[in-house]
Amino acid sequence: MNHKNLYVWIKSMDLVETIYKLTQTFPDAEKFGLTSQMRRAAVSIPSNIAEGSARKGDKELIHFLHIALGSLSELDTQYLIAVRLAFIEKEDAVQEQMIDVKKLLLGFRNYLNK
Repeated sequence: MNHKNLYVWIKSMDLVETIYKLTQTFPDAEKFGLTSQMRRAAVSIPSNIAEGSARKGDKELIHFLHIALGSLSELDTQYLIAVRLAFIEKEDAVQEQMIDVKKLLLGFRNYLNK
């Protein structure tokens, strides 16, 4: 299975781009803190989809989709921390993007579990 053809991978790559642009506005003091954490969590999502897709079977892919879901939850929490610390203003578009990726991950997982 080629991960580059998976809609969930494409949308998670879009989320990575959004997070990189968003964190560019964070204070310099956060370069190795929240900026780094958010970027790593975002990158982990499509990376785990890709790794799981390269494995032997659906069981392994599902395992990596669960890891991607965990990274998405981390990212959501870190995003809310950044809002609470007033590094950024809450943006519905960013939250909707995260919700969309979560729905796609869950849908793909559920499809593979059948």
